[in-house]
Amino acid sequence: MWDWRITLFINAVVFILYAIDKLMAVKHWRRVSESILILGALLWGALGALLAMEIFRHKTKKKLFRIGVPMLFGLQVAFEIWYRFF
Repeated sequence: MWDWRITLFINAVVFILYAIDKLMAVKHWRRVSESILILGALLWGALGALLAMEIFRHKTKKKLFRIGVPMLFGLQVAFEIWYRFF
């Protein structure tokens, strides 16, 4: 059975990934690939991605992130509601 602690851990990891990528961008170092960032959001880390995007103002101009991450979050919330109550 899926546990809320797993979801919390995944979101924390994704949040940290976005933070690391932002730091790397500021320092002009080699970055975390966008596919890894999106994959993290897709694998139940959309809330962590959204929070990191807002807090660090990172990837907010890219259409894939600006539209895709909130859509993934909405789908994940809808699935959780469906899974828990139906």
